Amino acid sequence: MVVFNVVVLGAGGVGKSALTARYVRNEFRENYDPTIEENYTRSVVVDGVQSQLEILDTAGAEQFTSINEVYIQAALGFVLAFSLTQEASLREIDSLRQQIYRIKGDDTIPIVVVGTKADLANEREVQRATISSLANKWNHPFYETSAKRDWHVNEVFDEITRQMRARYPQGKREFKSRHKKKGPCIIM
Repeated sequence: MVVFNVVVLGAGGVGKSALTARYVRNEFRENYDPTIEENYTRSVVVDGVQSQLEILDTAGAEQFTSINEVYIQAALGFVLAFSLTQEASLREIDSLRQQIYRIKGDDTIPIVVVGTKADLANEREVQRATISSLANKWNHPFYETSAKRDWHVNEVFDEITRQMRARYPQGKREFKSRHKKKGPCIIM
């Protein structure tokens, strides 16, 4: 089975962990608990082809910029998440996208852009016209999702899987996590 690693990036509080948990465990977390780094693995069948996804859910992009560079170097695909209720989080996505291009040295990297919290229609700040314009300009697929309602979450990960499979038929390279387990901690 071919293994692909994907990194979920975006500003803090936009719903990266909720999106990932909904996809991997089919659960929704009501309370916000800031993430530093969480790894998930899920076997998937997309278009009749079985693959394994290793998904790295990261901290808010503004918090750990240098760590994000390590993740970007190692990853094959990216889910860039912003909140439909926070226009500023969309600007963060453009910065991350450009950082990915700079680090990878290529603008044909598998990327899916995700607007989260689509269920909060009354709080929406990012208009569909803005998203449509950016989708054409950036040439990446955009999805509006709701982890709470389970709207379009699977489609996001199916799309990034298709892109990675087309671009990297042999699969992944290893993540270089900062948190290596080396045995018990001994205090003297």
